Amino acid sequence: MSGRMSSISLPPHVLERADVRAALRCHDFGKEFKLARQWGGISFVKIADACDIKPERVGRLARGEGAITTYEKITRIADALAIPGHLVGLAARPWEQTQPDALPQGEHTCRLPTPEARAAGVSARAVGATAGRAGGDVERRRFLAASGVAGIAGVLPERNAGSHLGRREVAQLRMRSSRLRRLDDVLGGADTRHIYRTELDGTVSLMRHASYSEKTGKQLLTIVSELAQQAGWAAFDAGDQCEASILYRRAHQAASEAGDRALEGNSLAFLAYQQVSGASSGVATAVAACRTAGSDAPPTVRGLLHERRAWAHARAGEAKESEAALAQAEEALSSSADEPGPEWASWVDGRELRIMKGRCWTELHRPLRAVPELEAALADFDDAQARDKALYLSWLAHAYLDAGEVEQSAQVIGRAIDLSEGIGSVRPRQRIQTFLTRLHPHRSLEPVAEVLRRGA
Repeated sequence: MSGRMSSISLPPHVLERADVRAALRCHDFGKEFKLARQWGGISFVKIADACDIKPERVGRLARGEGAITTYEKITRIADALAIPGHLVGLAARPWEQTQPDALPQGEHTCRLPTPEARAAGVSARAVGATAGRAGGDVERRRFLAASGVAGIAGVLPERNAGSHLGRREVAQLRMRSSRLRRLDDVLGGADTRHIYRTELDGTVSLMRHASYSEKTGKQLLTIVSELAQQAGWAAFDAGDQCEASILYRRAHQAASEAGDRALEGNSLAFLAYQQVSGASSGVATAVAACRTAGSDAPPTVRGLLHERRAWAHARAGEAKESEAALAQAEEALSSSADEPGPEWASWVDGRELRIMKGRCWTELHRPLRAVPELEAALADFDDAQARDKALYLSWLAHAYLDAGEVEQSAQVIGRAIDLSEGIGSVRPRQRIQTFLTRLHPHRSLEPVAEVLRRGA
């Protein structure tokens, strides 16, 4: 569509409506499709054909089911319906330069909710639009800036290379790291890996060109370690195992030089988690992670590391050892309220432990123990955290299938498929495809046949 207006372009009187602009501003394309039909007389069939979306998906979106969250699809819709880029947080589309009647920019330029608002669940599904794997680099950066993601660093104090760093600058850098970490709640690694890597490289460059005391240097090294861990996790989530391993080892080195044993142990735990994705060799690394952090590590850190150890044991088929590690994690987390831990481990709580219990028991083919844990944990799990919820639902589906509940497992994996659409992470799709292979022998059942069609 680039370079020309679509044959079903939205009329100016539709684009000027306040409700249409509000829908575009929030990337609520389901509502936009409804309004296009209501005020522009454009049928869902025509919209589907122009936007290269299945008609049934257009209908589901119009009913408020699902969301359009990737850069590629958003640009495709903007071009197909001749929606000026600034209305959806994009740079001017190529065809706008040849259209004298294109709507003006300026005061109508849209801005999406801030990252903090998204992390709290406000328009959280729309944030996935920053996937940015299609289009030019310049346009992608403009899109990210318009959506508020790339602009996080910009609202914080500027880093001045060659200056002296002290307590104030360390606090600013730690705040930057904390704010960026929240993106992982609603975005996949394909969306965040370059953001995290840029922040890591910038912080390392700052250390090389600035002066600081030995104490400040160690504090800066802990920030570097945290950033390397986050960048490694994003690379892992995006499917780049080589880069993830390099970054985890870099994080371990920085934590070791800083003398932060808890952070050093967490770096090893990340490595262990990566290792068990393909083999059982992660057990030794997971055990080393717990030993490195020590028994005096903050409760949330101990809980996190024992959880990772439990998972490594489960992947190795070691049920007794996995159960013991889960018990140690529960014991640690039960005392976490009395001793707050580092911010990077603050997400580990009772619900996270239930999820890990369910995952471990599923991996060990103990569905009667896995299903209650996963169902309880997922009962109020926000759809805004689509990647994580899709992953956890995949384990629930496996547990149901192990229990002989075939149709129920098909229903659960269907929900995971819905949530995984447009997510910048390879992991949900990999787990869904693995499960569909298991489900294939039951394809004579209509619910199974339907979900297999959707999966294909």
